[in-house]
Amino acid sequence: MSAFMSLFADLVAHLADLLDPLFHASATAAAIVLFTACVRLLVHPLSRAAARGQKARAKLNPQIAELRKKHAKNPEKLQKAVLELHRKEQVSPLSGCLPSLFQLPAFFLLYHLFSSSCIGGDANTLLDHTLFAAPLGGRWTDALAEGGVFGAQGLVYVGLFLLVAAVATFNYRRTKSQMAADPLPQGGDQQAQQVPGMGAITKVMPLMSFMTLFTVAVVPLAAALYVVTSTTWSAVERAVLYRDMPGTAGVLATAG
Repeated sequence: MSAFMSLFADLVAHLADLLDPLFHASATAAAIVLFTACVRLLVHPLSRAAARGQKARAKLNPQIAELRKKHAKNPEKLQKAVLELHRKEQVSPLSGCLPSLFQLPAFFLLYHLFSSSCIGGDANTLLDHTLFAAPLGGRWTDALAEGGVFGAQGLVYVGLFLLVAAVATFNYRRTKSQMAADPLPQGGDQQAQQVPGMGAITKVMPLMSFMTLFTVAVVPLAAALYVVTSTTWSAVERAVLYRDMPGTAGVLATAG
């Protein structure tokens, strides 16, 4: 693991050297953004597949509505019938999770790299690199202790929080609009019975984007930069891939 982290640290350092003529003291931060973009490009085929899967699931809504009527008094049969329909049409209810899962290793690599004082037996010099005034190995609490919310370091986090809040609000409105376009049937939360646990996920889903604010506040700045870049990429990517989904056009028009 130590040798692998040394290789990863060298990769980040080499990317920073390439970007130094343009970004100077913030070259390592720019390298992290570039690294994040490369990861997202690699994951993009999975995102496209997830979009196709969600559109395929949306096309099944009329058939699912018929199943709800047919098995209205038998939740177990309804659940089995819906799962069988998904299997028959080769649609996975959980395919949308794959892009996020495949990004976790990259996030944890950055988290570990910028949380370790030593890499391969040597001092981790990347911790001293900065995004403007804020060290990439520091956290929001360090910035608050250094100069407060509106200190030189604190303002870097204020900027990140504002960007995350804007993206999260856009995602919240888009998710709510899509859910409103496919509302739950009257008389009971029967959609929750289609897939075990799906009801709870559906209720929490519109708020998930705001959890990024907490993540940015507690992880090293380098990892926070990865999260902010990836979240912003996701918002743009989903706006493009899901532009013809019900409920999406209104959000995009308002956002524009």
